Amino acid sequence: MKTKQKGLYVADVKKQYKGQNYCSYLVRRSYREGGKVKQETVSNITHLPAETRELIRQSLKGKVLVPVEEAMETISSRAHGHVLAVRKMIDDLGLLKILAPTACRQRDIIEALIIARILNPQTKLATNRWWHTTTIPELTGVEDADTDEIYEAMDWLLERQSKIEAELAKRHVKNEDLVLYDVSSSYYEGCCCPLAQFGYNRDNKKGKRQIVYGLMTDYEGRPISVHVYPGATSDSETLQNQINKLKERFGLKDVVLAGDRGMLTQVMIDRLKQLEGIDWVSALRANSIKKLAEQGQIQQSLLDESNLMEIYSPDYPQERLVVCRNPYLAEDRQRTRRQLLEATEKKLDELAKRVAAGRLVKEGKIGEALGRVINKYKMAKHFECEIGEGQFSYKRKEESITKEAALDGFYVIRTSMPEEKWAKENVVLGYKSLCRVERGFRTLKGIDLRIRPIHHWLAERVEAHIFLCTLAYYVDWHLRQAWKSMLFDDENPGEHEDASPVLPALRSKSALDKARTKKRVDGSRVHSFQTLLAELSTIQCNENWIPAVPEIPAFYQYTKPNKIQQEALECLGINVNQVHGRQKKI
Repeated sequence: MKTKQKGLYVADVKKQYKGQNYCSYLVRRSYREGGKVKQETVSNITHLPAETRELIRQSLKGKVLVPVEEAMETISSRAHGHVLAVRKMIDDLGLLKILAPTACRQRDIIEALIIARILNPQTKLATNRWWHTTTIPELTGVEDADTDEIYEAMDWLLERQSKIEAELAKRHVKNEDLVLYDVSSSYYEGCCCPLAQFGYNRDNKKGKRQIVYGLMTDYEGRPISVHVYPGATSDSETLQNQINKLKERFGLKDVVLAGDRGMLTQVMIDRLKQLEGIDWVSALRANSIKKLAEQGQIQQSLLDESNLMEIYSPDYPQERLVVCRNPYLAEDRQRTRRQLLEATEKKLDELAKRVAAGRLVKEGKIGEALGRVINKYKMAKHFECEIGEGQFSYKRKEESITKEAALDGFYVIRTSMPEEKWAKENVVLGYKSLCRVERGFRTLKGIDLRIRPIHHWLAERVEAHIFLCTLAYYVDWHLRQAWKSMLFDDENPGEHEDASPVLPALRSKSALDKARTKKRVDGSRVHSFQTLLAELSTIQCNENWIPAVPEIPAFYQYTKPNKIQQEALECLGINVNQVHGRQKKI
C-alpha cells in the first residue's frame, strides 16, 4: 500500500547538452512510498519570468506574499531626530544626576520639559499637548503626565534649585575665576503675581508689568545661576544677593565679578572694597569720564600710538583705570549725533512755523510743545531755545557739541585686580566678556527659548519657569558648541588674538566665508540652530504593522538620516546605524 506525504518546492535542474549549460525550474512534490522518499514533477515553470518564479518559490516555502502597497501600514508617525539629539546631550552632561541622584517621576517630567523648551517653547499646557507629536513621552516615560503633574514637578525643581546651582558652579567655576553677571527683565501677562511690577521695561511693552532676573555665568558664558526679583528692582539692588551666593552657597574664597556700570555703581563698589575675596571689573559712566577729561587725565594725543593706556586718579583710590579709544565707535557716535541733531532741528523748524503762523501763541503752550519736541531724541543739552508770547527761536550750542564729540569713542574700564594678575589688556577683555551674558539673554528671550511672556500666577511658579529656561539654555549652549562647524558660529574665534582688545572682535576667515556664501567648505548649507533642529525633526519614528500577518506585533521603523542629519548626530556621538531601521517598540 502506498502512503504519500505532500511537499511542494521549486527545484533548479541543471543539465549540459552539446557543450551548453541549461537550467530548468520545476515545481516538484516529494512523497514517501515503501519507506523511500520519491519525487514527481508537478509543473515546469522555466518559461516564466525570474521574478514570477521567485514568488512561487517563496510562496511554497510558506511565506505570505502581498502587494507592496498593502504589505505594511503606518499606524503613527512622530518627530524623533531632534529629540534624540537633545536627550543625548543631556545624558552627556550628566544633567539628570545633577537634578536628582536617583530617578523619579519629577525628574523625568523636568527632562521632558527641558527638551520641549529647546525644541518648541510654549506654555506648559500647550507643551503637554504638543510633545505627543514627538517621541519625548516614550523616551522620558511621561506618556500619561498631565498639567497638574507638570506643575508639581516645577515645584519640586524649585526646591532643588540651590543644590543644582551649587553643582553647576562646582563644575565650571573655581577660585580666582572671572564670573559674569547681568540683569534683564521680561514682561508678564496679568496682574496676579506679586513679583510682577511696573519698572524699567526692556521689552518696550508699555503698560505691562514685568519681572526682573539676574543671570550668572562662567567666563565662557555657561549659565550657572539665576535669581528672580520683583519687577521694580534696580540692577544694583540685586548684587548683594549674588555676592552672598558666591561666597556662601558656592564656597568661593576668591572670585572676580564682572558687571556693567549700571550694576556696579559707586555705592556698590565701596561695599565690595570692604569685603575680602571679591574683586571686580566694570566701567565708568559718561559723566565720570567727562570729569576725568576736564582734569586733564584723558587726552586724545596720549592715545595716538596706542588705543589703550592705564591712568591713576585720586578720585578712585585702590583702583586701576584703563582708558580705551575705539575709532569705529567714535565714528558711529558722531554719525548718530549728527542724525539726531538734524532730526531734532526738523521738529524745531516745524514748531517755529506753527508759532510764526499764529497757530501757537501762548508762551505756556509753546513751552509744552517745545518740551515734547526737544526731549524726543534726548538732544535738549545741545540747543538753546527762547520763547515768548507768539515768539520762538533756537540755535545749536556748538561748544557743547564740540566738547562731547572730543570724547567720542572713549570708555574707561575700572577694576580692583592688581597688575601682577591682570595686564591692562586682560582688564579690557574681562569687561568685554559681558557680551556672553547678553548673548544668553538673547537666547532666553528670543525665538530659541521664549522665556516671555510669563503667565504663571504664583511667584514660585514664575521662579521655577525662569530656572527651567536657564537649564534649557545650559543644554542649548553645549549643543551649539558641538554643532559649531555646521552653524554660522565662528569655529576659530582665537584666530585674531593678536588684535587690539579695544577694537571690535574680528571673525575668522572661515566664519566670514560661511556668512558670505551660506555654504561650508564641502558645499553643504550652513544652518542656524533652529533650522538644524528642524532638519533633524524630519527623522521620524513610524509605528508600523503588517495586516496580512496579524500575529506579528507592531514595530518601530525610523527614517534613514541624510548626510546633514548623519553629521549632526555623529557630532554628538550618536551611532547612526542605531537610528535607522526596524526596531522593537521603545
